[in-house]
Amino acid sequence: MRNGGRCLILNLSLGQNQNGYHGETIDIAAVLRDSVSVAETHSWEIHWLKTENSLRILTLHRASSTAHRKIYLSSGIHGDEPAAPLAMLRLLRENDWPSDAELWICPCLNPSGFPRNTRENAAGDDLNRDYKSLHTPEIRAHVAWLETLPDFDFSIQLHEDWEAKGFYCYELKMDGTPTDPHRVLEAVEAVCPIDHSPEIDGRKNDHGLIRPELNPAERELWPEAFWLVMNKTRLSYTCEAPSDFEMEVRVEALVTAARVLLTTEAQGTQRK
Repeated sequence: MRNGGRCLILNLSLGQNQNGYHGETIDIAAVLRDSVSVAETHSWEIHWLKTENSLRILTLHRASSTAHRKIYLSSGIHGDEPAAPLAMLRLLRENDWPSDAELWICPCLNPSGFPRNTRENAAGDDLNRDYKSLHTPEIRAHVAWLETLPDFDFSIQLHEDWEAKGFYCYELKMDGTPTDPHRVLEAVEAVCPIDHSPEIDGRKNDHGLIRPELNPAERELWPEAFWLVMNKTRLSYTCEAPSDFEMEVRVEALVTAARVLLTTEAQGTQRK
């Protein structure tokens, strides 16, 4: 048995997700309150983006005097992916960030989706397909804020997939920057199964790693990662936990993936 016997639950899908996510939900207002409280303790700058539909989106920023790398993280863009904001809260509590990094964090980009337990926001829009048209108030506010920031060395987006058989991640790389994403999968496998399906969402899956061969400029619907690599960074990771597993497993998978990326990519990337 691995990891003190915890693999007894790790390899067992709950079988709850039929035609959508039907697992445990969270009180997103409480999660955000906790996020703010922890951020205050650790001296983060706290700012709320106001949207045209009277919502507020939390942003956090912190930089040390030695910071020379710039990293962006986000979670909670889909309201039926509760492990992602919980993983971000755990990362904030652990407070184990690269000492030479300036950081920007959005713990929840879809505050109206979580009370409904829906992928979409309260108006029925998938926010993670709106980064080209900017139709929704949430994404207009988010992009307007992002445009005020400097370029990032890389970005990390935390997600879940209700259909996944295990953890997987997308690496979207727009140049020849050397990376080592398989280290993420090796670390995550100690706490969560990896999805080894040959294809996921019609894309080739290399044992948990998807490297899309695409040109975002030719796509009509943009997720957050597309906007980021076209405007703010040349390297983006989207981490997907399998949401038909126990919440503890999903959160630990996302936290583990973020930890490895923050360690390896913060040491090895250079902005272009």
